Amino acid sequence: MAVKLRLKRMGAKQRPFYRIVAADSRSPRDGRFIELVGTYNPITKPAEVKINEEVALKWLQNGAIPTDTVRSILSKEGIMAKYAASKKAGK
Repeated sequence: MAVKLRLKRMGAKQRPFYRIVAADSRSPRDGRFIELVGTYNPITKPAEVKINEEVALKWLQNGAIPTDTVRSILSKEGIMAKYAASKKAGK
């Protein structure tokens, strides 16, 4: 089963709000997911991001592939750098 870290759209029309979830790559965008990783609200200035760092790192270490947008969000939060450092230390 290929797992992806991706955005699940929530909120009303013209007022998007996203959950960052770990989901099977075959499931629909707003469908079933395995675990909630965090939230992303692009409406607020600056955009509000809340991520459970332990859960995100767990999924990355287990082989989950983040989408481009989620990778960008994780990079801005410093989680991708921690993941890279943990990979480098593990070798």
